[in-house]
Amino acid sequence: MLKILERHARRIAAGTGAAAVVVLGTPLLAAAAPPQVTAPVQPYATVTSQSGLNERQYPSTDSSVVGILDHQDQVGVRCKVRAQTIAGNNDWYLLRDTQAWISASYVVRTGTVPYCKDIQVNRLTHSPQAADAMG
Repeated sequence: MLKILERHARRIAAGTGAAAVVVLGTPLLAAAAPPQVTAPVQPYATVTSQSGLNERQYPSTDSSVVGILDHQDQVGVRCKVRAQTIAGNNDWYLLRDTQAWISASYVVRTGTVPYCKDIQVNRLTHSPQAADAMG
């Protein structure tokens, strides 16, 4: 839980440029049970970079940093694209729970990641009724 709160604070700080501080009361930490570490549903990626990994708005280092992952963090991956080559690898992963991209060069993948073009788009989203409702 603490790691999730720290990561969320870093994402907020990365998006605003402000410093983030997570304050938790000591009694709460002392009373808490040890966290259960479980891997996300496959496919997922585990950060291998010792210095962490930037989450980007788009699959490019020219894109804004929207969050930061720590060494050994595990994140769910939705799909991949081929984009800017980083350290000899041009795959970038779209994260499952946020609209952010990470370079495949700094992670180890577990499970099969489909290309984003192969992901089925919900037909209702692009129906004439949906377009009419959105204006």
